[in-house]
Amino acid sequence: MSEIITRENERVKGFFRSIERMLDSIENFTKGYRPTLGGERFLTDKEVSERLRVSRRSLQDYRTNGTIPYIQLGGKVLYRESDIQKMLDEGYKGKFR
Repeated sequence: MSEIITRENERVKGFFRSIERMLDSIENFTKGYRPTLGGERFLTDKEVSERLRVSRRSLQDYRTNGTIPYIQLGGKVLYRESDIQKMLDEGYKGKFR
């Protein structure tokens, strides 16, 4: 009954496996997290091009033509997530609205 608990103990191994799974889950959950600024999330060129499934060059054309709203700080271009969603909602063509 007075067993010494070591790393080789199955209960200890199981405990550490559980901890590793929890850490993996937390890492996956926080990977895409981006804090808000004034309640607004901002997206990069790469993120918007992936979401819209267009090239980054097309995004540049959309900015030049005034098709897509953006913010430029120095050389960095950002897009408000709400602006992108609004643009998509307004451009939606379909029966079910």
